[in-house]
Amino acid sequence: MGKIYFDHSATTPLDPRVVEAMLPLYGANFGNPSSIHSDGQEAREAVDLGRQQVADLLHASPDEIIFTASGTEADNMALIGVATQYKPQDCHIITSVFEHPAILETCKYLERLGYAVTLLPINSDGIVEPESLRRALRPNTRLVSVMAANNVVGTLQPIEELAKITKAHGALFHTDAVQAVGKIPLHMDTIPVDMLSISAHKLHGPKGIGALYLRQGLTIEPLIHGGGQERGIRSATENVAGIAGFGKAAELARLEMAAETARLIRFRDRILAGVAEQVPNAYLIGHRSKRLPGHICLGVAGHESDAILLMLLLNEDGISISTGSACSSHHAGQPSYILLAMGMDEVQARGSLRITLGRFTTESEVDAYVEALPRAISNLSPVASHEFAVVA
Repeated sequence: MGKIYFDHSATTPLDPRVVEAMLPLYGANFGNPSSIHSDGQEAREAVDLGRQQVADLLHASPDEIIFTASGTEADNMALIGVATQYKPQDCHIITSVFEHPAILETCKYLERLGYAVTLLPINSDGIVEPESLRRALRPNTRLVSVMAANNVVGTLQPIEELAKITKAHGALFHTDAVQAVGKIPLHMDTIPVDMLSISAHKLHGPKGIGALYLRQGLTIEPLIHGGGQERGIRSATENVAGIAGFGKAAELARLEMAAETARLIRFRDRILAGVAEQVPNAYLIGHRSKRLPGHICLGVAGHESDAILLMLLLNEDGISISTGSACSSHHAGQPSYILLAMGMDEVQARGSLRITLGRFTTESEVDAYVEALPRAISNLSPVASHEFAVVA
């Protein structure tokens, strides 16, 4: 068997059907979509189609989709774009303690400008409890941002309930849904979310293209000023090929989500059952069922400090997994702020293995991983004697 890629939360391989949709835009259809001649209008048609396809995935209107270069840019656009409409003393922002750095670092930047930010705690399952949001709201709370699914442990948040609480208070609700879109249904026609961030490369689309869903009627301050593209909110010549690929990836995710979800849950449960049988000191991190369908975060009791070594041993076996978010790989070996927030000690917080499955994952690859993990663990030093928490 060749290499096995189990790190789909970091990035996903391009679907060949996405590549096919993009190639013409790198060749004959190279026009600038702002040009009024036929070459420009062909490019404009590709942008319009991609926008419609992304909107359809979200059950939204095409004019609610603002294309960006990444999910990180969309997060920055949402938070800074809302906050800078107010004086700092008139704008309180709420987010959670285990958000992606694209949110947390943006909040730190806003704090330096004088804005007040509250970080909601999470419980031991990695979930924000709605009551904590109710307690944190202030008269001047203008924006709440809670991610739809965590990038490290895979837990799903009660976004609809959190959004309803926020809207009842009169504030705006944003969700970083980069990990969730295309994997779970997120329908903007039924969920009162005002803004949502998305990135194509997490759903078998190209890198370098993302989007912000901005509910109709809302305005935010632009981060980038220039020629007025994207309703004047994100000026720059559009990444036409990237948008075409993003659109195709969104269309495929919409059409195949139900079948893909069932398949990935079956594979996820097969891994958990196999690990429970062969690695009795393994434990699942995060809620057992309220998680992304293809996402597993494991600890191995007594071997938490060996997580990076375990990852490297599996890599030698041709299996790519992660010990945490690829966005923070330069902090390898440090305790995960996400796991610390879930109540783990510093040793446990260094020791997670993230196994994330995708569209092209096969049953034989799943079985190969279940065989490879205990083999890799056997190459480590013996476990110190203490009680083990097993995979549920």
